[in-house]
Amino acid sequence: MTSTNDIRRAFLDYFGANGHEVVASAPLVPNNDPTLMFVNAGMVPFKNVFTGLESRPYRTAASSQKCVRAGGKHNDLDNVGYTARHHTFFEMLGNFSFGDYFKEQAILHAWTLLTKEWGLDPDRLTVTVYHTDDEAFGLWRKIAGLPEERIIRIATSDNFWSMGDTGPCGPCSEIFYDHGDHIYGGPPGSPEEDGDRFVEIWNLVFMQYEQQADGTRLDLPRPSIDTGMGIERVAAVLQGVHDNYDTDTFKALIAQSVALTKKTAEGEARASHRVIADHLRSSGFLIADGVLPSNEGRGYVLRRIMRRAMRHAHLLGAPEPLMHRLVGGLVTEMGAAYPELVRARPLIEETLLREETRFRQTLEKGLRLLDEAVVGLPEGGTLPGETAFRLYDTYGFPYDLTEDALRAQGLGVDRGGFDTAMAAQKAAARAAWKGSGQKASEDVWFDIAEAEGATEFTGYIGETGEGQVVALVKDGARVDRAEAGETVAILTNQTPFYGESGGQTGDAGTIRADGLVARVDDTSKPLGRLHAHHAVIESGAIAVGDMVHLQVDAARRTRIRANHSATHLMHAALRKALGPHVTQKGSLVAEDRLRFDFSHPEALTPAQIATVEADVNAQIRGNQEVMTRLMTPDDAIEAGAMALFGEKYGEEVRVLSMGHGDEGTYSVELCGGTHVHALGDIALFKIIGESAVASGVRRIEALTGEAARQWLTHRDEQLRAIASTLRTTPDEAAARVAVLSEQTRKLERELAEAKKALAIAGASGGGVSAAAAPELVNGYKVLAQQLDGLDPKGLRGLIDEAKGRLASGIAVIVATNEGRATIAVGVTDDLVAKHSAVDLVRTGVAALGGQGGGGRPDMAQGGGPDGAAAGAAIDAVKAVIAAA
Repeated sequence: MTSTNDIRRAFLDYFGANGHEVVASAPLVPNNDPTLMFVNAGMVPFKNVFTGLESRPYRTAASSQKCVRAGGKHNDLDNVGYTARHHTFFEMLGNFSFGDYFKEQAILHAWTLLTKEWGLDPDRLTVTVYHTDDEAFGLWRKIAGLPEERIIRIATSDNFWSMGDTGPCGPCSEIFYDHGDHIYGGPPGSPEEDGDRFVEIWNLVFMQYEQQADGTRLDLPRPSIDTGMGIERVAAVLQGVHDNYDTDTFKALIAQSVALTKKTAEGEARASHRVIADHLRSSGFLIADGVLPSNEGRGYVLRRIMRRAMRHAHLLGAPEPLMHRLVGGLVTEMGAAYPELVRARPLIEETLLREETRFRQTLEKGLRLLDEAVVGLPEGGTLPGETAFRLYDTYGFPYDLTEDALRAQGLGVDRGGFDTAMAAQKAAARAAWKGSGQKASEDVWFDIAEAEGATEFTGYIGETGEGQVVALVKDGARVDRAEAGETVAILTNQTPFYGESGGQTGDAGTIRADGLVARVDDTSKPLGRLHAHHAVIESGAIAVGDMVHLQVDAARRTRIRANHSATHLMHAALRKALGPHVTQKGSLVAEDRLRFDFSHPEALTPAQIATVEADVNAQIRGNQEVMTRLMTPDDAIEAGAMALFGEKYGEEVRVLSMGHGDEGTYSVELCGGTHVHALGDIALFKIIGESAVASGVRRIEALTGEAARQWLTHRDEQLRAIASTLRTTPDEAAARVAVLSEQTRKLERELAEAKKALAIAGASGGGVSAAAAPELVNGYKVLAQQLDGLDPKGLRGLIDEAKGRLASGIAVIVATNEGRATIAVGVTDDLVAKHSAVDLVRTGVAALGGQGGGGRPDMAQGGGPDGAAAGAAIDAVKAVIAAA
């Protein structure tokens, strides 16, 4: 038997040996087609190559492309498990020519691979061609030698492919395998074509025309080839089975499901095991490609797939969550071809486990309530839509599960009533929003959200993407078009631009299309659901409905991500260094810096700052990958996650786990922002400021990466300049400054003592100078003196010496220094009952233009800004003494 892995490898090896570039599968989330929910065909990653918007260094290629069809118009979900060939996830083998070879070579390759390399019996192969494609008809006769009755002309669109209403298009040629007359069915084009005997295994598309808007078709200057062969279908043929679920990969996954549930894949259980196997593949690959379950967009489709499989696990009687236990088998079967499964295995397992645990709780409660709700309904009756909505809105029981569960009982659901109840809830939400004090002009965002739904954010997995313009807002009102020079908010159905929230600034970048260049300066997040790109139209014009290319400023985003992840690490480091009382009180994550406010009663010491820096940088050097999980807020907090200030949490949150500490993961926090893939991407962390914000709240400012390096380089340059001035080395600069500081302090002390001695001794160098001689004022000896350039610190000593000389009297000294003046008054003990030094000094301070002054009754001091009034201050004190 040829395994599926062998078939994939043989296909790629064949075309690689024939000059084709073997291209790895693109992610399931398309980055070049905003109209698609998921990549649903092998040619999707090459779409822009076919249209000429993109060039690649090769003209032929081959790939095995991951595909999902479970949402939008390509939705096979409801058929999966009940037919032989419907899947939500499948692989498309394809070979492509971008203006290189055309029909003849494509047919030759297909026939050679199928009949010569893989040994299929030519008599079992039948082909179709478009009814007017005589060239293809003739080539099949020439190359394959097929008789005319096995080259069937088809006149319908089944054999004519187009990329859209306009653009590249062309006829197809499909290859069918005949499983034998023991199976009902006829060849394509016959009345029995819907039977299972003839199975299409390969489709060759000959792109040779350009479809015009007026319906005409022009010849393409470079005709191209796009082929697609479902690996599951060809594996069934090569392995000698008729049913895709009997091929090796599915048999292995189903066997694992059977072993764990102890229910054989027979009867009603057969479909359940098939659903589980198929949905396990799509769930695993979607999670590996960055999609997580949610209530919007792609995440909602993933959740539907997961819950459908989980319901079938419940039907099989699995007593515990099952899906996560099957991931190992999936990795074993497909991990060699798709290493992303191996890398993401822990995330896949944890996501499936948590989702199934939650879903089982919802399912148990919902089914119980549903049983109560249908009591009394007649056979073939209908459950009221309001009841179905209450189950959905209050208990989280999905509508499609209500419908599915009742179908098994022969009951229906009033979908119209459900939709009416949903509309009423939206109207109530709008009314509540208007009553919250929001500006009336912002009502436009509610209109957009209701009409278009939430913007799907694709920026967790990349900085580029395609989007369709769903609304334009200018001056608070919706517009249909914006021209060059206008400032407008652009909303698309999906975007890689992060909208400002949770402390992280919004992304900037560009939005482009044919002739259009719009500079996005900021991105906001109205209502928490929409992403509004605030842009200036630099050239061209933009209109609602346009397809545009969105490009985030990647360098700016990289700096923001580094700062955001460093904020998480710093939060953990602060709690480790200071204690668990540390909680976030605010943050700013910008491209050039980060700012973090936190609860703490006192300033950090230099040693504490150094410890926090060292811990964060140790985590950065550890370079562990940042892990993302999706949980309920309660589960996340119970698991140890810290909730970040400023985030509004819904029923699900992203949980970011970073680094490794003594007790496990270093940092676990709830956060919807963008982060580095591995901690080494931060490169460097440096705290540049620590200050008080409010009572009990401190603020740290820090830098990362290149900004931190430049800051340190600047500090190093300053240190070298200081060392050069001091005529020493940077290593010795601190010691040299300490010596100079001590010398300066010593000289200042000596100078102060000299001034003090000079002031006391007088100009003669001994005795009291005439200027310092006491005089009698109202019978009291008063020694008054003005000293210029004296440090006020020396006044107390001078007053004490003056009082000692007076024996009985009052000393008044005013020291002036750099325009200011300080006055000191001393009163000997025998006079303090009559004259208070405090009252006298306040009189002098007032004359100096100051206020107050204080001390004791025998000694007081104060100052003022007017040094020129020193003499007036002395006179004012004397006047008070004279009047006593």
